[in-house]
Amino acid sequence: MDSFKNILNTFFADVIALTGSWYLFYFVRFELGIIPGEALQAPISLFVPALVICVFWLAIFTIFGLYKDLYLTSRLDELLRVGKVTILGTLILFFVLFIDNLGWSQSNIQYAKTYTLSYWLVVFLSVSLLRIGVRTHEIYQVKKGRGLHRALIIGTGAIARDIRDNLERNRTSGMNVVGFLAESEDAETEKEISGVPVIGSINDLRELIEKEKIKDVIVALEHEDSSKLIRIVDEIEVPDVSLKIVPNFLNMITGLNQTNQIFGLPLIEVMPDPMPSWEKFTKRFIDIILSTLILVVTLPIFIILYVLIKVTSPGPAVFRQERVGLYGKTFTIYKFRTMYQDAEARSGPVWATENDPRITPLGLWLRKLRLDEIPQLFNVLKGEMSLVGPRPERPFFVEKFKKEIPLYSRRLRVRPGITGWAQVKWKYDESLEDVIEKTKYDLFYVENMSLRMDIKILLNTIATVIRGKGQ
Repeated sequence: MDSFKNILNTFFADVIALTGSWYLFYFVRFELGIIPGEALQAPISLFVPALVICVFWLAIFTIFGLYKDLYLTSRLDELLRVGKVTILGTLILFFVLFIDNLGWSQSNIQYAKTYTLSYWLVVFLSVSLLRIGVRTHEIYQVKKGRGLHRALIIGTGAIARDIRDNLERNRTSGMNVVGFLAESEDAETEKEISGVPVIGSINDLRELIEKEKIKDVIVALEHEDSSKLIRIVDEIEVPDVSLKIVPNFLNMITGLNQTNQIFGLPLIEVMPDPMPSWEKFTKRFIDIILSTLILVVTLPIFIILYVLIKVTSPGPAVFRQERVGLYGKTFTIYKFRTMYQDAEARSGPVWATENDPRITPLGLWLRKLRLDEIPQLFNVLKGEMSLVGPRPERPFFVEKFKKEIPLYSRRLRVRPGITGWAQVKWKYDESLEDVIEKTKYDLFYVENMSLRMDIKILLNTIATVIRGKGQ
């Protein structure tokens, strides 16, 4: 939801604050004599270490999400976020730089406390003051009507009109309503409401989001209609588009989404991303490290399986197929081939079944031991997949399931995985009923994903491999 300008302004403010704080700390430590010691460097020679420390802090800020949720962030919230992250970063610096260099004594411990506290205060105050300055400037610009997010309101009745009037009075909501959407194409409505045009209906939602560069969609329907809400949620699968609803709909989404009140207005925001930035960074780091390690360790097995597949049945050893990934982007998935060549040439896309005659004898064992998934580690390294996430499906089935299974598109809001919550809790898809059940597990994962849950899924998957319970 943050524009490039928001991030860039904050980034440059941090660079100035962090570089300047190194010099300020030097001044506090030596020139004012608050911390005992003699200056060992001329100020000009501090520039290189100042840049190194600055890069360290920028990395910490990025990992812990200080460049996310910047748009109209409360200045108090900004202070609290900066405070927590700078405390953690200062402690990391202290242990990296000083823990082995101090012959610990009572005087050294007191010195370390004073040194660490002073440095943290300098960094915290420097970064906070400049960030508050940037946030204050952004709020001033918004009050002048600049830099507002473009928003759509779904609904044309009294509730929709009240929401629009409320947003107009409260500019600090950061939203500029560019149009209303009618509940249906058949609904009789005015062409314009309070000077804002009615630009289409719910049927046009996805197209208008892209055409009008919409950042916020507000649902303000007169009557509770769960089928319409589910349809709307399905359409909001575009990155950086926020869905907000009138509280009357809260009972429909309890347990499905994380919600919170925003801007002091009677709106509830459906949170699309439950995983904090540091967990997302750690998840990706674990993906890269474990994938690399497994590929190196299993290289002899990889080569043996490659040869066995080529020898036991005609066709390529590694099977390639188009799948749908994050936000509907397609990619090529890699697997060891477990079926006879051109297995779907006549039947078209179909599910595998128990005792499927298309599966080769070797392929049966590869599936049981999940060894056919090994080549997908290359997809993980490329960033197309994760170790844990909803299984990627073929475009043919994705389009089919979108029409038949409510909220199926929500699975596309996270990177697909080699294994997932649905895989450890349910069997392979053999019917639409199986897909519906697995979708429930996938949606649970999407709305509750965490490192703890990923670890639990990986451990369950390892147990499945050991027991040979794969299909």
